[in-house]
Amino acid sequence: MEPILGLSSAPADTANLIKNGTTASFMADVIDASHDATIVVDFWAPWCGPCKQLGPALEKAVKDARGAVRMVKINIDENPELAQQMRIQSIPAVYAFKNGRPVDGFVGALPESQVKQFVGRLAGGAAGPSPIEEALALAQEAMGAGDTARAANIYNQILQHEPGTPEAVAGLVRIAIARKEFAKARQYLDRVPKDKAGHAEVMAARTALELAETGEKAQGTVGELRRRLERDAADHQARFDLASALFAGGQREQAVDELLDLVRRDRKWNDEAARKQLVKFFEAMGHADPLTVAARRRLSSILFA
Repeated sequence: MEPILGLSSAPADTANLIKNGTTASFMADVIDASHDATIVVDFWAPWCGPCKQLGPALEKAVKDARGAVRMVKINIDENPELAQQMRIQSIPAVYAFKNGRPVDGFVGALPESQVKQFVGRLAGGAAGPSPIEEALALAQEAMGAGDTARAANIYNQILQHEPGTPEAVAGLVRIAIARKEFAKARQYLDRVPKDKAGHAEVMAARTALELAETGEKAQGTVGELRRRLERDAADHQARFDLASALFAGGQREQAVDELLDLVRRDRKWNDEAARKQLVKFFEAMGHADPLTVAARRRLSSILFA
């Protein structure tokens, strides 16, 4: 497997970026080291729930800073004297040191986006996109060019480097769908951590799989469904099934046209099934997809005419 952007099959060695500090090593690890790079000090304890949420987010942001920022973790239970000297009254508590002095900090857990901004400021904006973000962009380019083999290679490397990355899992699901490997696609989804199950990319991939499985069953009947519509244009079930089969076969525009036609003919049919199916199409395609944007506009003009 060809490495992509320095991502290897094993996690990168972060010994020089993140370390566990003590009262005895604080001067060397933090004060002296802060003359070479900004040092983020994370005061935590094993019993602290918010610390367990903040710690991984801080570590990820520090790794993404590519050496511009380093991190020292201080367990206050094991280093009570240092915590007292630093006047730590509540944890998690985070302090940033530069040139031997504290320059920034915060108390309490922050959302991952704010943690990234905090570390990014300390890095002077030099961090830029992380290797994972760059690799995801490369994978998306490969997908757009139809090179699913290269995309799968990149997604797998991302997951080896950072297991559970939702965008990478979703990418592998879509590749499996394109190859009609539905069982494999479901296996990928089953491995998604519970805290990532609601991620937009994962949910969109799950919807795409459901549509593909449903449409695959109807693909062999496309000819018969068209004949049914020729005999009776008001055969709504045939039109609905035809749209599902077309979508599963990659004929997205034709599938959308059929459902929009069905909404135009009888929007209330089968508890608004056509509109609801269109919403699933939009989610599977992505809300920024040009076809989604155009179809939403057409749907609105029908519904509010």
